[in-house]
Amino acid sequence: MPNLFVSTMRTLVPLIVALVLSGFGRLGIPVDSDTAASAVALGLAGAYYVVFRGLEALAGHLSWRPLQLAAGIFLGWARPPAYEERDADVLAALKRAGGR
Repeated sequence: MPNLFVSTMRTLVPLIVALVLSGFGRLGIPVDSDTAASAVALGLAGAYYVVFRGLEALAGHLSWRPLQLAAGIFLGWARPPAYEERDADVLAALKRAGGR
């Protein structure tokens, strides 16, 4: 399940940042209808991703291969991402480098 969280965050954070930046109209920075349409499109893209990534993860958990394959295809790749567990080594190296 951590792969689902990581992949979702890696997709949603850039979309949320773009959405926040497009909301600058409230701060006095003019926002036209194209910018508003872009914000709506980003929101829909995020929802689309969350729905199909969630279905893919659920199907994997239930060992329901046809649903997992279908959801993966709708995301552009038939298999979900797999992240290696080397993060601890990378974090340790970054801490050593920052501690100098």
